[in-house]
Amino acid sequence: MKQMVNVVDFLVKWIVIVFMAVSVLNVLWQVFSRFVMDNPSSWTEELARYMLIWVSLLGAAYAVRLKLHLSIDIFTGKLSGKTKRYSQLFIYFCIFLFALFVMVIGGMRLVNLTLTLNQLSAALRVKLGYVYSIIPLSGLLIMFYAAVFFLENLAVGNQKERE
Repeated sequence: MKQMVNVVDFLVKWIVIVFMAVSVLNVLWQVFSRFVMDNPSSWTEELARYMLIWVSLLGAAYAVRLKLHLSIDIFTGKLSGKTKRYSQLFIYFCIFLFALFVMVIGGMRLVNLTLTLNQLSAALRVKLGYVYSIIPLSGLLIMFYAAVFFLENLAVGNQKERE
């Protein structure tokens, strides 16, 4: 299990890094072609927008793994022991459910709809269903990371209770 998590971590981290690098190069080309060559590229703005969406959603999934996601811990910061552990498990259970219902199920419906309607992006002429496919994919990653957190904390909790 731990090896699988490490492989997924490695892949997600490097995909985000590569997409971010491509996004930076894309925007640099856009600026260069607009201001130096005085002939702006028509597709770079759309690609930058789609790359930002992909980097953001994959980065959000990776942030769940690293426990770096935005949280309001004014209440959980004051808790300790079992109460804190149970509240964290409840939070990750809610994250899991949100990712399942909103991102995976809702995202799949969006992808299906846009692929059925054969919607294409304006400049790149890419099917928007492919662009939107990152929503259920990142939802699955968030669910995976929430489940990993849940399993790790249940194992730690059970070990502490035995001691």
